[in-house]
Amino acid sequence: MRHLPEMVVVPKGSFMMGTPADEPDRFKGEDPIHRVSFARPFAVGRFTISFDEWDACLADGGCGGIKGDDRGFGRGRMPAQGINFEAAKLYLTWLSKKVGRTYRLPSESEREYFARAGTTTPFWFGNTISGQNASYKASIPYGNGPRGMDSKGPAVVDSYAPNPFGLYQVHGNVFEWTEDCFNKRYNEDTPADGSPWLEGDCNKRMLRGGTWDWMANMVRSGYRENATVGSHHSFRVVRTLNVQP
Repeated sequence: MRHLPEMVVVPKGSFMMGTPADEPDRFKGEDPIHRVSFARPFAVGRFTISFDEWDACLADGGCGGIKGDDRGFGRGRMPAQGINFEAAKLYLTWLSKKVGRTYRLPSESEREYFARAGTTTPFWFGNTISGQNASYKASIPYGNGPRGMDSKGPAVVDSYAPNPFGLYQVHGNVFEWTEDCFNKRYNEDTPADGSPWLEGDCNKRMLRGGTWDWMANMVRSGYRENATVGSHHSFRVVRTLNVQP
């Protein structure tokens, strides 16, 4: 089957979710740091869903006929944009039926875990960032990093180097939906097992990754953003694996 998401198995493990007080340009709401543990490996889309993949759903009569919005940047291998939360769920329903396995959105903790890929720095590639690493507003430097040229738009989904888990563009380019409802900061009710946080304001959902026209501090691994379910972004798919812990 053409134009279906390529998946990567992310290993089980644990990590400290959130950002330390001394991380440059961090925001309130990224703390307190807390341990999240994943008892089983899970599968993650190697790339953000592309328009090729979204259009395959449309061509097959799925996705509610919602075309998305490429904002003039083109379709094909460009990240699918203009996708609200419920539209993303329509794609997941179609994909699950097509493949015969259940696909879903990542939880916010899964998204940070696979973005970090075993690292503890602001970005998986280190303490700073440049235009060689990601699509973002590089004219404003981060920490001791260089000043560069701003991205002119999103990049195709397989641009830049993959992180240690084999995942592309976990920083910048386009915001990706997670399943979690909006909570201003972590607290004692924050799930510690990798499951989504489905309490709080569920008319808003958490976004991760940042976007091509935002500054570096907003594309860090620990950066949290939220949006109403009707707003338009992109997403990456996840699949639970039936394996023993």
